[in-house]
Amino acid sequence: MRSALSRAGSRTDGEIMREIRVLDEATINKIAAGEVVERPVSVVKELVENAIDAGARNISVEIKGGGIDYIRVTDNGSGIEKSSIPSAFLRHATSKINSIEDLLDVTSLGFRGEALSSIAAVSQVELMTKTKESIFGYRYCINGGREMSFDEAGVPDGTTVIVRNLFYNTPARRKFLKSALTEGNGVTQLMEKLILSHPDISFKYIANSVIKLTSTGAGDILSGIYTVFGRDIARSLVEASSDSEMCSIGGYIGKPEISRGNRNYELFFVNGRCIKSRIVTAAVEEAFAPFLMQHRFPFVILYLTIPSELIDVNVHPAKTEIRFMDEKQIYSAIAGAVSEALTRRELIPDAIAEEIKPVRNDIKASVSPVPEPFEVSRIENVKITGHESHELPRAYEKKADAPDVIADKIAENPEQLTFGEGFFAEGSEKLHRIIGQVFDTYWIIEYEGKMYMVDQHAAHEKVLYERFSAQIAEGGVTSQLISPPYIVTLSVSQEEAVRANLETFSELGFTIEHFGGKEYALSSVPSELFRMTPEDYFISVVDDLAENSKTASPKQVKDRIATMACKAAVKGNMPMKYAEADALIRELFTLDNPYNCPHGRPTVIAFSKQDIEKMFKRIV
Repeated sequence: MRSALSRAGSRTDGEIMREIRVLDEATINKIAAGEVVERPVSVVKELVENAIDAGARNISVEIKGGGIDYIRVTDNGSGIEKSSIPSAFLRHATSKINSIEDLLDVTSLGFRGEALSSIAAVSQVELMTKTKESIFGYRYCINGGREMSFDEAGVPDGTTVIVRNLFYNTPARRKFLKSALTEGNGVTQLMEKLILSHPDISFKYIANSVIKLTSTGAGDILSGIYTVFGRDIARSLVEASSDSEMCSIGGYIGKPEISRGNRNYELFFVNGRCIKSRIVTAAVEEAFAPFLMQHRFPFVILYLTIPSELIDVNVHPAKTEIRFMDEKQIYSAIAGAVSEALTRRELIPDAIAEEIKPVRNDIKASVSPVPEPFEVSRIENVKITGHESHELPRAYEKKADAPDVIADKIAENPEQLTFGEGFFAEGSEKLHRIIGQVFDTYWIIEYEGKMYMVDQHAAHEKVLYERFSAQIAEGGVTSQLISPPYIVTLSVSQEEAVRANLETFSELGFTIEHFGGKEYALSSVPSELFRMTPEDYFISVVDDLAENSKTASPKQVKDRIATMACKAAVKGNMPMKYAEADALIRELFTLDNPYNCPHGRPTVIAFSKQDIEKMFKRIV
């Protein structure tokens, strides 16, 4: 008896010679739709990007049932000419490119011409559109790729697309959609990114007849950040900027105190497009490395403007990944901009976050819960006056408490002191009043209405690290003889790692000689490490090199050894004399980044007088 495997692998002559047929257009469109339309968020993305490319300044998005049941996108863009409406639903029909050469200079968000055709193939679509030059607009309905009606209609300038019953004709795909709540959350996250990526466009987002997000479109990035993340985040940001022929960089980076446990809050926009890039991510995280603890990630929103001929947006079908022509220059520009922004600011975290009363957004109260999909008020105005009003609908009117005033309100109390103006200002140490030490670990200092606590271990770690790093960079590392030499026995991989990095070890003040067999003699070490046993630093560095021998660079070896100097730092629960603490704090003042130890922990935190009075209920 043949095995199941052999039976499964067999084919009859009829099966081998099956007829090759050309698929019908409906099947082709449904297959193609799978590449563009994965779930409701894909539909919203394509429709909103079309609206943006049409020059819309106001875009309203509404979903019901997570977008599975209903999606509406209304814009005040250029609209579609009558003759072009049916063509818009054909595959590869687009107004954004003309030839293959145009792919090298793509400036629009979409250009493949597959969005509307793919959406229409798997849903029931209703399109209403009018150009400014037209007297009438048009209503076009298409179900499952089949045209149902095409009529004149009284609609405002711009375009409205309504998508109903997504995947109604492909049940196999519909059953793989997640719950309405999960699908709706995906749309919400997309709308948040759109608000951030296009601060010059007014967005309104409604889910199940409830207004979730609104933005003013005033072009203020900080207002958009407030809309999405709230005031606590908005007030904890530092502006970053850089400009060169290749790349213009702007945006905001979060102070280390609002770091996150994942990369979800690292948001990058290139030429208005939200993208993912390992180059950009690595550059930002390198700049943040001295300020963050291990396994913490920065909060950062960066906007890059790069000539389109220097990037390739065709790397990924959804265009979320791009390729840079000169990755090294981009990496250097981003890392430099972020580092410069961090090092020029006072980054001492407040021990107690200020109680913040959020600025109200009364848009929900002032606008009817059901959106104005066909501008009912405009139609009523036409009936009464006989002419069309070109005023913006109520949903886009500015409200007194809308987020566009947030930037001004945050500016009233920015707490964005530049480095050199606050606790670490030059000469400010003369005004510090050292109160004393608590728990044999923390030193309390009073300065200009605030109480500062300095962690002696973190501060000493930072001083030792910076001191040793400076010696390494300047080639001025001093050595201390070990007598008798320290003998270590190395494994094969450890021995290979040592031999491969002998020159680097020598530059760092180590003298290592073969002692016979697998043994090596360590006869001198850097002075900064002399008070430590070799097990504390040498063996651990060698183990690290053996494990990462292919990727370790001389700079990484030096950084690793410099970090080892931290082990010589004074520990917590160790009493220090007043003079020792004073000297330590004064040396901390001389550093480029005195705010964090090499592992990312803060060296200093602050309590305001107001914080303390609140704790004692002296004020409320």
